[in-house]
Amino acid sequence: MARMRRLGARDVLRILHEFGFEVTSMRGSHAKLARRNRAGRKEIQIVPIRRQLTVGTLHAIYRQASRFVPEQGLRPRFFAE
Repeated sequence: MARMRRLGARDVLRILHEFGFEVTSMRGSHAKLARRNRAGRKEIQIVPIRRQLTVGTLHAIYRQASRFVPEQGLRPRFFAE
């Protein structure tokens, strides 16, 4: 089984930016990212701003992002084979 990479918020923001997400607001220690899909629906993702994100938090972000982005595009960036 593949292991989750140890990523910080900056890494996650960069990964999601590659898939069209843009930071729309920051409040406290969380960034709100959004993008419009082809049907015009707004897709929102929240990322806590931490130097090192815990594995559980990374897994939750991955699961939520995989609703919007094809898993074969996300998996190599979040998991080490």
